[in-house]
Amino acid sequence: MQEQPANPLHGLTLEAILTDLVTHFGWEELGRRIPVRCFLSDPSIKSSLKFLRRTPWARAKVEALYLDAL
Repeated sequence: MQEQPANPLHGLTLEAILTDLVTHFGWEELGRRIPVRCFLSDPSIKSSLKFLRRTPWARAKVEALYLDAL
């Protein structure tokens, strides 16, 4: 694996990113900022990870929000 010193997300798992966002914003605010069903209707880390791993545009929005929240 190549080193990625300029990538601020390097070494972070999607689960860690999502957990930090939920801790920081809460599900309601996260669903307001990124309006996807997995954040709005009966949200859980497991269901959200499943959706985000299959949906590149949603994952990109979550990663961008995480970078903005730093």
